[in-house]
Amino acid sequence: MRIYFVGSHATGKTTMTRYVSRRYGLPMITEVARAVLAELETSLDALRTDVDLVAEYQRRVFERQVQVERMQQQGFVSDRAFDNLAYAAEHTLILADLINTEEYAKYMEWVAQGIVFFVRPHRDLLKEDGVRAGVTWESVLRIDGMIKLMLEQGRIPYLPIESVAMQERARAVDFVLKRTAGLTQVAPSEVQTPKVVSMIGRAMPAAIGDARRT
Repeated sequence: MRIYFVGSHATGKTTMTRYVSRRYGLPMITEVARAVLAELETSLDALRTDVDLVAEYQRRVFERQVQVERMQQQGFVSDRAFDNLAYAAEHTLILADLINTEEYAKYMEWVAQGIVFFVRPHRDLLKEDGVRAGVTWESVLRIDGMIKLMLEQGRIPYLPIESVAMQERARAVDFVLKRTAGLTQVAPSEVQTPKVVSMIGRAMPAAIGDARRT
């Protein structure tokens, strides 16, 4: 069971990821970008002014996301998938190198086999998150459009989450996970703080294709 919340920054993806993790007892993959930022021992200011550095950062974020997913044995919920490649398209010159590979094609197939929620942007949710540079409404819309394009090009089935209301978002997600995926809600007495998967400092695995057989 692999559940993804994809979309631009400042859309509430991590909030929904935490909700699903608590409600259904799934490990939560998040903070990947922050972990890579720490490993590179750099800052947002440096990323804004160094094209080569931001390219390396985006490449590592994508690789780390694949790595973390591969190591989960019993499913997970994640607040991203290939999302950061939309940022690579806007801020670097390496997007073609990243997506014109067998590994990328296999990963998109891997994501398509999961459950994907596409969280759409709202002005009310716009805020600086400490990782993304240039948090403006225009940049949010550009990233949102790029992610939609990648979903369509990858033929990835997804459910758009349009509402800004948490209650409506939660009801839509619960309907899909319970009725379609057959997930069972964790008893209230068993609800715990989400288990966040951390991969700082671990070695990269080899072929992404192996992940499809786990």
